[in-house]
Amino acid sequence: MSPTRNRHRLIGLAAATLVAAAAAPVTLAHAAPSATVSPIAVAPGGRVALNITGCGTKTGRATSRAFGDVQLTPGNLEASNLFGGATVYNNTPNGSYPVTFECGGAGGQQVTVSLNVTSGAARGGLGGSVDSMSQGEVAVGGALVAAALGAGVWVIRRRTHPSA
Repeated sequence: MSPTRNRHRLIGLAAATLVAAAAAPVTLAHAAPSATVSPIAVAPGGRVALNITGCGTKTGRATSRAFGDVQLTPGNLEASNLFGGATVYNNTPNGSYPVTFECGGAGGQQVTVSLNVTSGAARGGLGGSVDSMSQGEVAVGGALVAAALGAGVWVIRRRTHPSA
């Protein structure tokens, strides 16, 4: 093949790639929104973070029988994501609850994800285990820490004294 012919094929391939790359953002802009609830398992009375991306609107809401209706606000100037927070009702029975996210006003795009309410879920705030520790467990933990510190001091002192 001649160099001119190769050059024309290469230019044609580059032009086709450029057209495909220019069309990709248009395709992505019309993709369905995606939503998350974090954590996905929570105890009654616990808090969840709500997030939806891909709405293209500056307003939205999330609704569930576990926490009611929450208005979502933009996370940035482009409104590429909307976020909010909710507290699960204290009297919510254990089970799986749908959380419906809606972009914009009524009739906007919707996405539904699941939230699991379980009494065994980790609590937020102080780590979830503070109120379940007995005084004996705290004492044993303190004794172990003190023993480790004592052993460390003994090893360091032993190394600093020259042997006779």
